[in-house]
Amino acid sequence: MALLLAGCGEAGSAAPVARRPLYFDVKGLLTQQVAQLAQRHAAVTKHVRLRAEAPETVRVPTVKWSDELQIFFQADINKAALRGAYAVDSVLLPSGALRRTYTRQPGQPNAPVARLVVVQQGAEPLEIAATIIQRNVLFSAQKQLLMQLQHGQLRRYEVVGTQKLVLFDTLRYSAAGVVEQ
Repeated sequence: MALLLAGCGEAGSAAPVARRPLYFDVKGLLTQQVAQLAQRHAAVTKHVRLRAEAPETVRVPTVKWSDELQIFFQADINKAALRGAYAVDSVLLPSGALRRTYTRQPGQPNAPVARLVVVQQGAEPLEIAATIIQRNVLFSAQKQLLMQLQHGQLRRYEVVGTQKLVLFDTLRYSAAGVVEQ
C-alpha cells in the first residue's frame, strides 16, 4: 500500500508541461522587446497628435519601456478564454516573408482584438498590426496598432485611435515613436 501511495505522490509532483501559444505570441515578443530596449537605454522620438491640433514632436531620452509599450499588450490573443476565437490565414509574400492574419470569428464578444496581422521572415517578426475594438453602453473605442522590427529589434511603433463617450464628442488621437539606435 505504501508503494502505491509513493508512486502517486511522484506523479503528482511532476512539473506541468509548458503550453505552446496557439496564436502568435505578442506578449512574449513585447516582454523581450521591453527588456532589450531597457538594457540598451534606448531613446525615442515621439510624434503625438490629439484631435485636429498640430502634431507635437519630442525626443524622450529616458523611457520606461514597459509603460511606453503597454497598449500593445492589448493585442495579446493567447488568453485561455480566446482559444478558438480566431481564424488563421497564411500567405507567402513575394519577398519570401510569411503574413499570418488572425481574424476574430463571429460571436466572440470577449475578444477585443478584431484582427492581428503578423509578417515574419523565418522566425523573425518584421511587422505586427492589430485592430482593437471595444464597445459597451457608455463607451466605444477603436485602435490601430503597428510595430515594425528590424533584425529582431523594435524600430517604429504607432497607435491611431478614436474614443467616444456617450454625450461627448469623439476624441481622435495618434502617437508614433521611432526608436533611436
